[in-house]
Amino acid sequence: MDLNIAGIRLDVTEDGYLTDLSQWNEDIAIEIAKQEGIELTDRHWEVLTWIQEQVKKEVALSIRGIKKSGVLNIKEFYALFPGGPLKVSTKIAGVPKPKSCI
Repeated sequence: MDLNIAGIRLDVTEDGYLTDLSQWNEDIAIEIAKQEGIELTDRHWEVLTWIQEQVKKEVALSIRGIKKSGVLNIKEFYALFPGGPLKVSTKIAGVPKPKSCI
């Protein structure tokens, strides 16, 4: 499936997740976040960078794993990325949809 964001044609899944992280950039993240009703702050960027690092290390992402990471607490995670924080944050970060997300 194709999607045009920030003037760039992207390959995405049916759910709107990028299929190739190399297509991701900050402008694309900003546009995806806008579609999700989120204005990215420095704290959002910290979390998005951490998520990308975990995926590059092939660490499976889950709410439980984020809680244990010490990067942020679950309450903050939900506040930063309302409406399903793991789904929303990974989509904005340009990484595949986590297996733990249905």
